[in-house]
Amino acid sequence: MSDKGPLPLTSSEMGLLWTTYINDTMSVCVLKHFISNTEDPEVKTLVELTLEFSSRHVKLLKELFNKENFAVPKGFTEEDVNVRAKRLFSDYFYLYYIKNMAKVGLAVHSLAYSMSMRADIRSFYHECLEQVTLMDQKATELLLAKGLFIRPPYIPVPEKAGFVESTRFLSGGFFGFRSKRPLSTIEIGHLFSNVQTNALGRALLIGLSQVVQSEEIRKYLKRGADISSKHIKIFSDFLLDDNLPAPMTWESEITTSTEAPFSDKLILFHMSLLVAAGTGNYGVATAASPRKDIAAAYIRLAAEIAAYAEDGAVMMIKHGYLEEPPEAPDREALAQS
Repeated sequence: MSDKGPLPLTSSEMGLLWTTYINDTMSVCVLKHFISNTEDPEVKTLVELTLEFSSRHVKLLKELFNKENFAVPKGFTEEDVNVRAKRLFSDYFYLYYIKNMAKVGLAVHSLAYSMSMRADIRSFYHECLEQVTLMDQKATELLLAKGLFIRPPYIPVPEKAGFVESTRFLSGGFFGFRSKRPLSTIEIGHLFSNVQTNALGRALLIGLSQVVQSEEIRKYLKRGADISSKHIKIFSDFLLDDNLPAPMTWESEITTSTEAPFSDKLILFHMSLLVAAGTGNYGVATAASPRKDIAAAYIRLAAEIAAYAEDGAVMMIKHGYLEEPPEAPDREALAQS
């Protein structure tokens, strides 16, 4: 990253950089544990590359914070990972985890790039975008080469262009009134993707519930796994109703280990990231789903995970795990001091 620019950081840039630092310090911990037990040499190479990218982000951001006299966040450290702990997931789970990590990174870093103004910050997020694009490409190639890539359903290509001629296009067939039209390819894509991300999240929740130390957090993770199961069924049923296949789940890729590789703080924070990503996915899918029953399902399920997220935030505050982001000055308090 270049030297400090002539302009001070905007509030948006502060928030973006702070969030990136916290997330990447968590990723470094997770990937260090993955790399300590990965057996497949091709998967290990990808994990090493991903760890290299996250470590570089942390280094660059520390340098920037120091130049800006910006208090370096605590984030996650060696205290939050036990690299000697037994593996909790298979190599193939690691591969899909990185694929999903790249998917989230593409969305987050593109938004950060567009929200940034300073040349050095935009350059940093441009580099991040190039790196997550490479991660996604390599993960996809490996999944295809190993026969593990889960493809969305195939359907016949359209023979001609057309326009919607009836409001049945919007009908969700509520209460038995009016028939539902077949799913559009756009709706299929979002339903399939949301089954995949919930399946990955559910496997992560189940695995981490085996190793978390706090019984309170264990119950929270199990509740999250139950919510994911419910959402998987709802999205899968939409696909199955149109005789389309739903993606596989990942429970078989969890080991029987009960040795904690991560701190409870990291585990709970990781769940908050999953929920945030899921909320964003549902928002995009809602906007892209004209059929009312599908849009209504996304809105209802988004409200359910929002309530779950709030409970997680309360728990993080209770245990002293929630690091406070930069805030605007409290002018009222300052005036009274």
